[in-house]
Amino acid sequence: MSEGETQPPKGAVPEAHEVDTFHVPKAFHKKHPKKPHLDSLDHYKEMYKESISDPNKFWGKMARDLLTWERDFQTVHTGSLAGGDNAWFLEGKLNASYNCVDRHAAKDPNKPAIIYEADEVGEGRTITYGELLREVSKLSWVLKEMGVKKGDTVALYMPMIPEALVAFLACTRIGAVHSVVFAGFSADSLRDRIIDAKSKVVITTDEGKRGGKVIGTKKIVDDALRQCPDVSHCLVYKRTGAEVPWTKGRDLWWSEETEKWPAYYAPESMSSEDPLFLLYTSGSTGKPKGVMHTTAGYLLGAAATGKYVFDIHDTDRFFCGGDVGWITGHTYVVYAPLLLGVATVVFEGTPAYPNFSRYWDVCEKHDVTQFYVAPTALRLLKRAGDHHVKAQMKNLRVLGSVGEPIAAEVWKWYFDIVGKEEAHVIDTYWQTETGSHVITPLGGVTPTKPGSASLPFFGIEPAIIDPVSGEEIHGNDVEGVLAFKQAWPSMARTVWGAHKRYMDTYLNVYKGYYFTGDGAARDHEGYYWIRGRVDDVVNVSGHRLSTAEIEAALIEHHAVGEAAVVGINDELTGQAVNAFVSIKDGNEINDALRKDLILQVRKSIGPFAAPKAIYTVPDLPKTRSGKIMRRILRKILAGEEDQLGDTSTLSDPSVVDTIIQTVHDSKKK
Repeated sequence: MSEGETQPPKGAVPEAHEVDTFHVPKAFHKKHPKKPHLDSLDHYKEMYKESISDPNKFWGKMARDLLTWERDFQTVHTGSLAGGDNAWFLEGKLNASYNCVDRHAAKDPNKPAIIYEADEVGEGRTITYGELLREVSKLSWVLKEMGVKKGDTVALYMPMIPEALVAFLACTRIGAVHSVVFAGFSADSLRDRIIDAKSKVVITTDEGKRGGKVIGTKKIVDDALRQCPDVSHCLVYKRTGAEVPWTKGRDLWWSEETEKWPAYYAPESMSSEDPLFLLYTSGSTGKPKGVMHTTAGYLLGAAATGKYVFDIHDTDRFFCGGDVGWITGHTYVVYAPLLLGVATVVFEGTPAYPNFSRYWDVCEKHDVTQFYVAPTALRLLKRAGDHHVKAQMKNLRVLGSVGEPIAAEVWKWYFDIVGKEEAHVIDTYWQTETGSHVITPLGGVTPTKPGSASLPFFGIEPAIIDPVSGEEIHGNDVEGVLAFKQAWPSMARTVWGAHKRYMDTYLNVYKGYYFTGDGAARDHEGYYWIRGRVDDVVNVSGHRLSTAEIEAALIEHHAVGEAAVVGINDELTGQAVNAFVSIKDGNEINDALRKDLILQVRKSIGPFAAPKAIYTVPDLPKTRSGKIMRRILRKILAGEEDQLGDTSTLSDPSVVDTIIQTVHDSKKK
């Protein structure tokens, strides 16, 4: 962490009398097909204790219970956080696709695997485990024929359709590493990720549909591929049938290629530590970092959290509203439900299309048992009004929240109005890098407090660290930065091609600990309250964006001299991007320029990263060494000018008053 940026966001640990504790509703048990996997909170505590005191025994048993191994492992874990060399289930051999598809198809080929709810109401279809095995096998043959080998990366730029899951699983079936890029990213972002991962094959669609709008996925891929000379093939699934540009020899239609091949492809034998996927996340340097997850450990994290956090049972129908382009979609749309052999809802649309009842109608129509979504969507739906929540959703027993802390009043609305006081609300805390939940209630077991992520998952040993001294703060009623002091199976192993960056970002900040980058408090009962980022990252609608990445996009504009981006609280999206730019002499400052700058960010990164406000200022607050003090900008935007601290150390303290004036003037408009 850098100078002036060390303190986590303030906010005292909640007092015991201020917070209601909600126990598991009695109605939860009435709706249950059997009973929760754990009997009680004491049962959790007992298992948790073993997972910390004897992790090898604990995870060894869990891995054999939840995954199917082609060859058993002898060594559960080697390496350490300090060494950055953690490896799990070392001699084991298995295949992700086999674990997600084949073993369930063998048991019951007619069981639903994917419930596809298309953008338009009434469109969509259900795919059984038997059908899924055939589709995955055919695509595996196609990829193999394209020259994709074990260990190669394949880029996916897909909307939320069943074929996205087929593509995930075909990659893992042949031992290829999928690198999924969210289909809202711009051509430039896609290009950077294809080049960094050295992907030679890209899988996309002619177009995508979302919220009644059409997204030109193939056109965006074409724009990206102009600067990716190493890409040999682009496989295109026909989603809308629109006319799309075509490069003969490179571009191939999914349907034409898959119909050439048999409906069974034998899964490739993979070692536990073989890479499973890369997922690019925003880093504080501005260059996206490809977080690498490996096969066995990641699959175990997905299966274990699916089973215990969501209390998934055999007949359940699981609906995660996250996109497959983010970690939430990887772990809880694709891997967790399919590993556990249940049906996963793949929802192509948005919560507001064609109206604000859409989520609840989907839950009702498909007898959804667990629903999982970001607070951003819940804030939008709460604001739209309770009259939209007409559906009975009688089977719904677990309501999950993901991506950012959920405010107490939104939590209560979720519990009262959506869950009708019958479902257990679980506020889950985790990251792209953790692979699966790390601090979370367990469905049907953990008493919850609105706004708290509650207690650590098995094998996770949290520590609160004093950011100034770097020492761990023991006991309860404490606040600081959140770290973990024991490795766990689903943690990311490296940043693709940049292991030093991985060490410096996560493991060298506090030696012997994994550093989350978040501030947190531990209350008098040991419950954790996540306070948000302590580094240069903003969290918009549950998606982490690097301030450096947005600043780099702004500086690409010929008129911009310098830029500083900060996140401020936003009622709908959690945080919103605000930018301060100094304009080079000779350029006129007007609304057209501001619009131009917003377009620049949309083109460079994607629409979701566009600044909500842009302030033009003569200069930015900098230390004498030239470091921009974003903390000062955050305070000004929050109206906390009286808490700026000593500004005399800045190279030009007078810029602060000018910025305060600029912000005030723009708020008056």
